[in-house]
Amino acid sequence: MPADPDNARVGTTAGQAAAHPRRRAARARDAEDVLCVPRTTIFPDGAWHGLITRGLERLLRTVNAVSEYRPRAGVEDDPGLQQIIPYCVVHHPHDDTYLITRRLRRSSEKRLHHLYSIGIGGHVNPGDGESGDPVIGGLRREWAEEISCQSPATARLVAAINDDSSPVSRVHLGLVFLVEPALGSVDIRETHKLEGESMPLDAMRNRYLSMESWSQLVFDDLVNGAVARAPRSPLVVELGGPSVYSAGDGSDGSSPGSAATAHERER
Repeated sequence: MPADPDNARVGTTAGQAAAHPRRRAARARDAEDVLCVPRTTIFPDGAWHGLITRGLERLLRTVNAVSEYRPRAGVEDDPGLQQIIPYCVVHHPHDDTYLITRRLRRSSEKRLHHLYSIGIGGHVNPGDGESGDPVIGGLRREWAEEISCQSPATARLVAAINDDSSPVSRVHLGLVFLVEPALGSVDIRETHKLEGESMPLDAMRNRYLSMESWSQLVFDDLVNGAVARAPRSPLVVELGGPSVYSAGDGSDGSSPGSAATAHERER
């Protein structure tokens, strides 16, 4: 019997699996459980397309009320379920630059190879919700895994994305967080998968047509004032510190309420 039971299930020896790390990574990815919301629930009046900045508080309540974990392999091509993706857009206030990355060949998402992105994010997994809000847990985990930051940072929810224009984006729902480090700039951790640099928005324009569709939507929103809107966010997450939730985001006629912890939000 092979030493590795995972190899036994697929009929390969441990030595063969070690020689094919991409195959092992693909199996692990397919076995992953990810947070999803039924499309008909998240879009009760029909799906909107693009980026929205209003009604974010209602969207958060819906995700917390009806989301469930499903095997990733079963939902990657199922537009009936929206996989929830916290999507971090890094802004450096000290010089007004943004992190932009490009996926290299070793990136796990082959459909996005060599495209530019101004967001860092990933799926929400069961472990992310063990101590509270799974969206906050997933955001913090992805930040720690993907980004090297030498100072505390603040993440503010500023938008949501639904984009049916590509096979990748149509099965995901993006929660866009503007993340600002307190000091300095950030670096990419997984340099074998991504390359990154910081630049002002004006310098990014010549890469617009080579951006992922979500990043094009976010770029347009940044140009139209996302940073100025961020202080009115309904969800603020201190990366490395406590999370803060406002009872109203002011975007649907309500007034921002007193701040509460993420755990109080779930009651």
